[in-house]
Amino acid sequence: MTDRLTIRRPDDWHLHFRDGAVMREVVPYTARQFARAIVMPNLTPPVTTTVLGAAYRDRILAAVPEGVSFTPLMTCYLTDSTDADDLARGAAEGVFTAAKMYPANATTNSAAGVSNIENLYPVLARMEAEDIVLCIHGEVTDHNVDVFDREKEFIERHLRAIVASFPKLRVVFEHITTSDAVDFVMEAGPQVAATITPQHLHINRNAMLVGGIQPHNYCLPVAKRETHRLALRAAATGGSGKFFLGTDSAPHLRSAKESACGCAGIFGAPTALESYVTVFDEEGALDRFEGFASLHGPAFYKLPVNEDKVTLERAEFPVPPVLHVTGEEIVPWHGGQTLEWKFLG
Repeated sequence: MTDRLTIRRPDDWHLHFRDGAVMREVVPYTARQFARAIVMPNLTPPVTTTVLGAAYRDRILAAVPEGVSFTPLMTCYLTDSTDADDLARGAAEGVFTAAKMYPANATTNSAAGVSNIENLYPVLARMEAEDIVLCIHGEVTDHNVDVFDREKEFIERHLRAIVASFPKLRVVFEHITTSDAVDFVMEAGPQVAATITPQHLHINRNAMLVGGIQPHNYCLPVAKRETHRLALRAAATGGSGKFFLGTDSAPHLRSAKESACGCAGIFGAPTALESYVTVFDEEGALDRFEGFASLHGPAFYKLPVNEDKVTLERAEFPVPPVLHVTGEEIVPWHGGQTLEWKFLG
């Protein structure tokens, strides 16, 4: 039995830092484990230009603890009026690593997202020509489509067409939650990959609904049936370079989660590596954890792997039931539980 695991320092290829005081207090949780992170742009107002992206990056860097090496990788929020020239300039200047497509009103702060995906095709053509990665929140938003079917429907309505129309465009299908998404990614060419969150590897939809509403297990896309969870675990631990780590860590204060209209999002950053490695341990795939956490993402994004290393140890790790952010409580992923792996640094 492996009791200690040392791997190249991982990266988080999908997360939310928010902004302002909350951002300043949550950045250190990510920076202590990860060398880089793809930062989502769904602020209010969203990060839609190179100037806004550079300013947000500076605010994040100012929140990194002294002596810690961490690089935020910024994304541009795509809208119906995205300026392709500005996006290309931002990528060329090293401000933007990718651009993010949110269907309008699909998730938190996505009201300014894309209302007609086909109208965005000229921007996608420019991204393909400039080799800019497209990150996609893959859900339709029609009210007549069941929330548990929205990812599957997005694949059929939009994603197949995008991949077929732009065969050289690198596409990351973010935070996939279904066996349908796993199958699509596996069958697509090498330009299509996906991120998988820790929560979707651990829970199915019962975790939101059994024994009362469980708001701290609610995120978007929502957890699905057990068959889908098992498909995600097989994909993550199977060794394919098409799947890599993306926490979708999304902090909301406890008061905003435990409310009449609770916010979607799980704050996964404080326990990210411990949560993921637990899954790989349970699946007998610890030898494949470094690939998922540290190698597959850089290869897809055409970035160098990190040279420094981190170590995890098989040891009890009691997760605090709450943490404190801006003087208020926030519940971390696995809050109040005891995990059997601990991050040593």
